[in-house]
Amino acid sequence: CSRMSRRRADSHGSLGPDDEVVPYSDDETDDELEPSIDEQPEGLPSVSQLSGKVNCFLCESIPLCCLLDLNWQVKANDRSFCKQPQFQKKFFLCFKRCKYAGNAIRTYKYNVITFLPLNLYEQFKRAANLYFLALLILQIIPEITTLPWYTTLVPLVLVLGITAIKDLVDDLARHRMDKEINNRKCEVLLNGRFQECRWMQIQVGDVVRLKKNDFIPADILLLSSSNPNSLCYVETAELDGETNLKFKMGLKVTHERLQEESQLQSFDALIECEEPNNRLDKFTGNMLWGRERFPLDLDNMLLRGCKVRNTDECHGLVIYAGSDTKIMRNGGKTRFKRTKIDYLMNYMVYTIFVLLILVCAGLAIGHTYWYQDVGSRAWYLSIIFKHSSPVFLSFHFTSFRWLICVALMLFDFLLLSVEVIRLGQSKFINWDLQMYYSEKDTPAKARTTTLNEQLGQIEYIFSDKTGTLTQNIMAFKKCSIAGRVVRCLAQGHNGSKWVDFSSNIFAEKKFQFYDHHLISCIQSKKDKDVLEFFKLLSLCHTVMVEQREDDLVYQAASPDEGALVTAARNFGFVFLSRTQDTITISEMGTETTYEMLALLDFNSDRKRMSIILRFPDGKIRLYCKGADTVIYERLSPNSKYKDVTQEALDLIGATAIEDKLQDGVPETIAKLAKADIKIWVLTGDKKETAENIGFSCQLLTDDMQIYYGEDVNEKLSMRQNSRRNEPLGKPKKIKERFFPEGGKNALIITGGWLNEILYEKKKKRRRLRLRRLGKKPSPTSPQDSQPMNDHEKELRQQDFVDMACECGAVICCRVTPKQKANVVNLVKKYKKAITLSIGDGANDVNMIKTADIGVGISGQEGMQAVMSSDYAFAQFRYLQRLLLVHGRWSYIRMCKFLRYFFYKNFSFTLVHFWYSFFSGYSSQVAYEDWFITLYNVCYSSLPVLLVGLLDQDVNDKLSLMFPKLYLPGQQGTLFNYKNFFISLFHGIFTSLIIFFIPYGAFLQTMGQDGEAPSDYQSFAVVTASSLIITVNLQISLDTSYWTFVNCFAVLGSMAIYFGIMFDIHSAGIHVIFPSAFKFTGVASNALRQPYLWLTIILTVGISLLPVICIQFLCKTIWPSVGDEVRQRSTLAEEPPKEKPTFQRGARSRRSAYAFSHSRGYADLISTGRSIRQKPRARRDAPESIKEAPQAENI
Repeated sequence: CSRMSRRRADSHGSLGPDDEVVPYSDDETDDELEPSIDEQPEGLPSVSQLSGKVNCFLCESIPLCCLLDLNWQVKANDRSFCKQPQFQKKFFLCFKRCKYAGNAIRTYKYNVITFLPLNLYEQFKRAANLYFLALLILQIIPEITTLPWYTTLVPLVLVLGITAIKDLVDDLARHRMDKEINNRKCEVLLNGRFQECRWMQIQVGDVVRLKKNDFIPADILLLSSSNPNSLCYVETAELDGETNLKFKMGLKVTHERLQEESQLQSFDALIECEEPNNRLDKFTGNMLWGRERFPLDLDNMLLRGCKVRNTDECHGLVIYAGSDTKIMRNGGKTRFKRTKIDYLMNYMVYTIFVLLILVCAGLAIGHTYWYQDVGSRAWYLSIIFKHSSPVFLSFHFTSFRWLICVALMLFDFLLLSVEVIRLGQSKFINWDLQMYYSEKDTPAKARTTTLNEQLGQIEYIFSDKTGTLTQNIMAFKKCSIAGRVVRCLAQGHNGSKWVDFSSNIFAEKKFQFYDHHLISCIQSKKDKDVLEFFKLLSLCHTVMVEQREDDLVYQAASPDEGALVTAARNFGFVFLSRTQDTITISEMGTETTYEMLALLDFNSDRKRMSIILRFPDGKIRLYCKGADTVIYERLSPNSKYKDVTQEALDLIGATAIEDKLQDGVPETIAKLAKADIKIWVLTGDKKETAENIGFSCQLLTDDMQIYYGEDVNEKLSMRQNSRRNEPLGKPKKIKERFFPEGGKNALIITGGWLNEILYEKKKKRRRLRLRRLGKKPSPTSPQDSQPMNDHEKELRQQDFVDMACECGAVICCRVTPKQKANVVNLVKKYKKAITLSIGDGANDVNMIKTADIGVGISGQEGMQAVMSSDYAFAQFRYLQRLLLVHGRWSYIRMCKFLRYFFYKNFSFTLVHFWYSFFSGYSSQVAYEDWFITLYNVCYSSLPVLLVGLLDQDVNDKLSLMFPKLYLPGQQGTLFNYKNFFISLFHGIFTSLIIFFIPYGAFLQTMGQDGEAPSDYQSFAVVTASSLIITVNLQISLDTSYWTFVNCFAVLGSMAIYFGIMFDIHSAGIHVIFPSAFKFTGVASNALRQPYLWLTIILTVGISLLPVICIQFLCKTIWPSVGDEVRQRSTLAEEPPKEKPTFQRGARSRRSAYAFSHSRGYADLISTGRSIRQKPRARRDAPESIKEAPQAENI
């Protein structure tokens, strides 16, 4: 079906929230919402009544802070002001500290004092570690221990130590990063002069001086700069990933009176502003200086993380420092992340512990009855219990002995092996050359080692747009002049030679063009349409120009406008300079100056910009550019290039500008979608821009039905009303789908509608109003749009998540950083899904920390996202390799390791259980002590470790070619309770075979020398040998990817076993350590008997034969996806590439220009504030030229 065509609701009307503005989030302070007229406390005038009094004397006005709760006060050049008692707050018991934070930041988790206790606390959250600690305590008691205490202590210390070292290395990297930032230098006004200080020494109230290309150390109120009218250009890549410049401006009074160092020293203003919050797009405050009050807003603020550009020098006052700055407030809470397998292992540890308790209790009961019937008649046993009740002690001692014996054998070496495997997987990600971005020398980086297998279970990806999906680089692709389409990029040529632009000294060296006809038209100056087209591009804009080393550098308010002016420059129409009233360009080498009569800037309502110029010959001309939807409505009836005529403008041409996607973005999204991974785009950009990018990256397609905020709100309200009208006590129906008709659906919703739908805005304003009026909340009636209770609000949120998850694509635009995190949290809460967030700016940090996996795009200017991420790389396209290759392999390897580890330890441990039936249910072990100690360390650890590190069912190319291979990880089918119990029963079967076949063989046996080898020690050697060969051959059957290392590990483990066994059974070592090595000569005596070798072979064969048969049947009758891919891998070919979404005549084509365009510098140009002027002695600035009325058709 086709996309829904609808007119947008009036954003300023009563139909819904404004789609063009970024709403507040519920995390912000209450004082950010100005009270409406009906919310004013009695006796106080409204804010609107005070709007004309902001410059009146303090004694004659009511302070605005009384109404707006501007509780944050800063005194310029007075560090002691912030240390007054009224600014102290409690932080622990009765201890107080200053509420103003220092400028040092801290992203690390530990320090010298807290490392050991905090790290141990985090590690003992794992049930297995706590379990080991409890067993160690029991093992210290001599009466109940069956094994030496060091058999528990050594593995536990190794696990805790290796994990602690890994955490310490990660945290040291954070320490280094923090130290580097905190020790950056900045000039601070101290003792009457500017002194160089470290960032960490800056305090609230300091006056600082910044220079060109300096990073801004704190949230600073701009006082003055070297530019006219104290303009300051900043780059906000650290905040939002955008490299285009924004301008800030100091107040007129500070610009005129705070230029010199002596003037700044005497500056003693008091700033009253809002409390620190996470709003990157809002600031409210006042400056009290002398007896006057001056309003402050975000345009006066320089935020931490930005970089000063095109400004030689500027001065500012520190308002927020360190953790109070907006960039740090957007960082969100650092969460301790654990994988789904970790949580599952915890529950399995509890399950195993319960089973062990039951088994040990049963064996203890059996031993008690055996002692009463048999053991009590043994004189050597009665000596032990002569001072107490033998039955009581027998039960308890046996219970604890069995618990220690069985538990240690089962979990020994498990956690250490898991940590080694995770560390290895992280190194493989770091070493992957196919994820290395050579252009910026940026490799992929696994910043954590604990989440690798979680990469193979991702169900939802939440992505930022700017800098993540796109490069934020506008490319001038095509143009249409007088109805003729001209391609400007290399993809349009047919072997033609490049046009030589050497005659144009201003042309870009990288610019390639192949249409010689267009160039000849320009050079001959015969085609007036072509000349007018490029003249318009060079004149109708708000770009600022800077001369830098014989080159012109353009600074545009948005990258698309810069692309248009640069295109005109390449074709010979070069924008050179501008003043308040003129604009100068070079037309094919001829310099011409035009008088600017009026300049109407772009805004979201007009969607176009216009300029009125007086030509040198006296003619006055209007140039206008903008979105096709608004330009077509204003064309002249005589225009040759318009089907429907309306107004008075002549159409010269059209341009096609592409916000260039990163390489491989559409292919990556397509492959991830085939892997059943849902991708949601969360961006602060405008709705139209986000929608266009959705089409260009193939997230949206023409056959999708698109639903907007008003549609979503309507459907959710209907569901809510039907739920309210259901009679009480009626059984709940199965949830109905929101889109029962099926088909492809997409959801595009703005931040305003998101607040409206989830009741965030209504809850906020209601709480604020009741607080101001001092009233308690009244009960909500079902007729209100308010939620009746918290449960109804949760149901509404769950309905929204259900609806969004039914859609093939979800785009949330004009959302705040907090809203991004809230959306991620809603999916985690109501879908119990594994989520991944990816972004590149500080506005993405909160959602990166909220998601189960956080990925930062590195290699850009901004590094805030990388510092808070779990994984980092330079391009979005590497995400498919991270998930479909490394993530899937890590998950498969970890699951195979855990299944096999449980199997081999169940097989090893349960032999003691069967042996207990023939040893009076005592806790005597069935193996030699040294075999028990070395079983998991030397005899069976290396093969399974290599499987956990190197195994792969299919190679990386097939993993990317067949994304469906990713599905088992999402479904969790490779390791769950079903697989756990399969491993348990497999271990029970193997242990039965390993015990009872040798037991039967030893029952009535005579050796070649006439002696019976049916002693306990020989039996222990035979069962141990059978076990080692069986478990090592079993891992061979489970290995999918064989290398020399795997083969060496399997054969080497068996060789090591026999080598060590013959050594510790030798007479020489028994002579040196007689008490530690008691199996003297057993191995050489037992294994020289062919009968026992036949017993070992029979035991191993019967143990493995069922496994071989089952694996054969499964691969032939019930093959998995991986089996099918391996079978046809030789015939597999790359699937045909899909056709691009944008096609000529397709309905999804739309105007990109002006929808993404930001408001430019028109106000600065027309008022002359951006033009350099000589400093004036008098305070009153001259009247500037007023902007012409914004006529409807201009």
